[in-house]
Amino acid sequence: MHQKQEFDVAPLSSHVAWWLWLPVLAAIGAVIVAMTMESRTPPPSAAWLAVPFVLAVGVVLTFALRRRRIVLDNRELQVLATFYTRKLAVEAFDLDRARILSLEEHTDLAPMLKTNGFSLPGFKAGHFRLRNLTRAFCLVTDRTRVLLLPQRDGGLLILSPTRPADVLARLRELAAPPPRR
Repeated sequence: MHQKQEFDVAPLSSHVAWWLWLPVLAAIGAVIVAMTMESRTPPPSAAWLAVPFVLAVGVVLTFALRRRRIVLDNRELQVLATFYTRKLAVEAFDLDRARILSLEEHTDLAPMLKTNGFSLPGFKAGHFRLRNLTRAFCLVTDRTRVLLLPQRDGGLLILSPTRPADVLARLRELAAPPPRR
């Protein structure tokens, strides 16, 4: 029987978009200032393509920021986080060690070093090394309430579902051996 269940991701703080757009707007401003500065030779017309290019990068990153999903498809957990996707079978997790916690209290588990990810203040997506140097795949939008899913291979999955207890309960339900008849 094929079952697909999607879990809501905790919403982003309103300031996250500012952390994306302030550098984009600053870069556009810097390009315009550099182009209009007084010089003996006018800038080549192709140089003006930098403005729409930087703007396009901002738009692409904004759309990527909106790609946040946690889906349980049959017996596979799929996490879609900006440009990154992680798919793991329920059996890949050590659910006896899984827990819900705050990264504000458990700072050793906070994403620290981005190895291949997307990071803004208040948002982490992709592959990271934690403060304790464990490797983890993260989709963190709310540091105060995350679901920590240890993997049997030693890695971690750190997620910010709106209702982490529901995700954990469903994973444990799927991992439980079927009742004997």
